[in-house]
Amino acid sequence: MTATTGSFRVLLTVQVVPGKEADFERVWTEGSKEVTAQPANLGHSLARSARPGEEQVYYVVSDWTDQEAFLAFERSPEHVAHREKLHPYRTGGSLAMMRLVEAAG
Repeated sequence: MTATTGSFRVLLTVQVVPGKEADFERVWTEGSKEVTAQPANLGHSLARSARPGEEQVYYVVSDWTDQEAFLAFERSPEHVAHREKLHPYRTGGSLAMMRLVEAAG
């Protein structure tokens, strides 16, 4: 499935401990199946900043059928356990939640 107009999108910005980028990517990838196994998940991706000086900044984009489904997943024991595995690699971050207004392509 792909995101459509009206879908719910989450953008997570993550700052990673310098020198721990490969470990962060590995642990994130290991938990990726938990996200895509959710019936309400429409897809997700991990990207690394291409700006000079931001080598430790990552962006996680995930699309969901609706906000309630995302929030239920956020509170699930599986997701909480996965976040705890990522915690040692993170120095900070932010979360933005939005509804898609236009989805082309």
